[in-house]
Amino acid sequence: MLRIVVLGAAAGGGVPQWNCGCPVCVKARSERPELTSTQASIAFSRDGAHWYLVNASPDLRQQMIATPQLHPTKGLLRHSPIAGVILTNSEVDAVAGLLSMREGSPFSIYAHSRVLAILKDNSIFNVLGEKTVARQPIEVNQPFEPALPGGGPSGIEVLPFEVPGKGAWYLEGKAHPAGIDGVGDTLGLRIADKATGQYFYFLAACAHVTDELKARIKGAPLVFFDGTVWRDDEMIAAGLGHKTGQSMGHISMSGDHGAIESFAALDIARKVFLHINNSNPAWLKGSDERKALERAGWQIPTDGTEITL
Repeated sequence: MLRIVVLGAAAGGGVPQWNCGCPVCVKARSERPELTSTQASIAFSRDGAHWYLVNASPDLRQQMIATPQLHPTKGLLRHSPIAGVILTNSEVDAVAGLLSMREGSPFSIYAHSRVLAILKDNSIFNVLGEKTVARQPIEVNQPFEPALPGGGPSGIEVLPFEVPGKGAWYLEGKAHPAGIDGVGDTLGLRIADKATGQYFYFLAACAHVTDELKARIKGAPLVFFDGTVWRDDEMIAAGLGHKTGQSMGHISMSGDHGAIESFAALDIARKVFLHINNSNPAWLKGSDERKALERAGWQIPTDGTEITL
C-alpha cells in the first residue's frame, strides 16, 4: 500500500506570498484563510513508518510540524521518520528546504548528477554533512529502490524520466556546474509499491505534454501534475511579472495543448494539480476556472491531503 501526503500545493512564494497583493493573496489574508497553501512537495510511504519526500520546499519546517506522519516517534530524543528526499529539479522551490534538515538526523538525497553538482557547487549545502546525509545519484530511465535507514530495501521502486522543462532560473546566463548537457534538469517520477504494483506519477514541472508522456501516464491511478498558471500570459496580464508560463518551463492548465486538454483522453483515475502560482484564479472556489478544472476531473488539494493506493 502506498500512502501519499500533500505537504503543499503552491508554487514559489506560496499563498499568500509575502509581498503579493494579487486577489488570491488578499483573500487568503482576510476572508478566505482556507486558500493558504505552502510550497509544493509530497511525502510518501509504503509502511507508514518510513517516509520519503519528493522535493524539499522552502516551507518544509512548517510542513513537517503540520504533518503528524513526519513527527519524531514519541519518547525518542532525536528521531525522524524521513528516510530520504528525492529531488526532481534544482529550483529554489525544490531544494531550499534541505537546509531545514541540518540537525544531524541521517537520510539520503536522491537526485540526478546535474542537481547534485549544483548542491556541491553551493557551499551552504555543506551543512548537510555527507557522512550523515548521503547523496545518491539517479539516472534517467533507470529505476532505483530508495533505502530504509540502515540500508535495507524499502519495497518501493522509483523510475525517473525526463520531461520538457528548464534548468534553475538562477543559473540563466551562467555556466552550469555539470556542463551544458541539460538532460536531467527536470524529471518526472513513477513511484510504485513493488509488492502490490500500485503506482503514481509526480510531475511538478512540465513545459508541454508530449505524445511520449501521454503514452507513459495513460491509465494511471494517480498523477500529480504542474498547475503553475491558468493561462500562459497570466502573470503579464495581471501585472505581476514579465514572464510567460512557457518561458519559465511550465504548461498552462487551460487552452489548446494545456494540461486539461492534453489529459482529457488519458483515462487517469485521479488528477491532482500541484505547484500552483498565487496568480492562478483557479485557487478560488466558485470561479469559472475552478469549475472548469473540476468538471474535467481535476483536483486542487489542501495541505495535509492524504491519498492511499
